[in-house]
Amino acid sequence: MSGHNKWSTIKRKKGALDSKRSKAFSKIIKEITVAIKEGGDPDPVNNPRLRVAILNAKGVNMPKDNITRAISKASEKGGANITECSYEAYASHGVALFIDCATDNEKRTIANIRMYLNKHNGTLGTKGSLSFIFDRKGVFTIPKGTLDPDAFEMEMIDAGAEDISLEEDVYTVTTALEDFGTMQRKLEELGIEAENAELERIPKSTVKVDLESGQKVMKLIDILEDDDDVLNVFHNMEMTEELMDSLE
Repeated sequence: MSGHNKWSTIKRKKGALDSKRSKAFSKIIKEITVAIKEGGDPDPVNNPRLRVAILNAKGVNMPKDNITRAISKASEKGGANITECSYEAYASHGVALFIDCATDNEKRTIANIRMYLNKHNGTLGTKGSLSFIFDRKGVFTIPKGTLDPDAFEMEMIDAGAEDISLEEDVYTVTTALEDFGTMQRKLEELGIEAENAELERIPKSTVKVDLESGQKVMKLIDILEDDDDVLNVFHNMEMTEELMDSLE
């Protein structure tokens, strides 16, 4: 099975080069908090979402002590009330943006997002306005290591993989939303630890823009992602080789 999820590749490369580690840790702590609040259990054995959050914490080299403290704090009564929310917007040139957040103050979050968009020629859309543009998929990045390619692909297909690609010795495995948990359990059963596991919003089609415009859109995306309340920003801009090279 072949394919290429350029957005996932760029996110992985960007994460590997990200010097703003404290912000990455802050966002992981929010993921852990939401996982415990929603799952109602601080034990990752009984809380699949918490297992994914811990996995992602390891993926950004978050120290074990930090993870333990985050779980303990999120388990305390009267702790921070973090809620999930998402916003749909358009950047310039009709590029769609889906902004996933976790916040203790939605008014602050939406005010900040509006400000970023206004400053960079973006507009906030209505809820559901981009539902026809993006599919929500499970995306796992898995180091190739000593895995046998044929056996690995068969196991992944059996667990519901829709697409498997290999780049720079890292597999990207994509599943339907409903197969995310099944894939997670299959990897645990096989003793395979993913580098990252997330539910991502994958565009059904892309918008092509020129290099200068693409750089401006990526600048807006970077500013959005720098906000502590923003977990992920997904877009449908075509990532040309020229644009990708200019971002390195």
